Amino acid sequence: MAGKIPDLVALARTGTGKGAARQARRAGYVPGIVYGGGKDPMPINMEFNELLKKLRAGRFLATLWNMKVEGEEDVRVICRNVERDVVKDLPRHIDFMRLRQTSKVDLFIHVEFINEETCPGLKRGGTLVVVRPEVELNVTANNIPESIVVDLAGLEVGDNVSISDVSLPDGSKPVIDRDFIIANISAPSALLSAGSEEDEAEEGAVEAEEATEE
Repeated sequence: MAGKIPDLVALARTGTGKGAARQARRAGYVPGIVYGGGKDPMPINMEFNELLKKLRAGRFLATLWNMKVEGEEDVRVICRNVERDVVKDLPRHIDFMRLRQTSKVDLFIHVEFINEETCPGLKRGGTLVVVRPEVELNVTANNIPESIVVDLAGLEVGDNVSISDVSLPDGSKPVIDRDFIIANISAPSALLSAGSEEDEAEEGAVEAEEATEE
């Protein structure tokens, strides 16, 4: 059930301290550190443009990464802090934490919808309205779901799909501590228009009846 963990490439940094960090920035890198997991901290450098692109793509701090450093074993990490320039808002230093297989972490998981072709509500002309294309879950590092699967079979117009309707992998739970809607099947526009006209006709009949009684 685990999905592919995206790679994050870094270089081992030999020097430490402010001097080495300044040198890294001048060379087009962002200095950083990888800590935790029962091992010594490892200073690293990350290519500035590549890191900036990933940061701007969003969800960087809520993504589990497979860090690749030449000469080192790949390790699963999650970003814990990005220090930014106070004026330019660009990354100056970055911290990563190693994760054990049993570590718990909050991640955004993609929602996948199946059986759209057999959904009665959609066959009647209804529309699938996706409220949450991703759901934040607290998951175990060695059992990360590739997606949250929502089965649309049997859903009618007006039906909602809540997080409580979805089967989650063992050890996973929503970060939000309440039942929330993931998607719904909305009525087709023609049906909405017909319903509106019926309501107006009913209101007109009531008003006419009241006028007669007066």
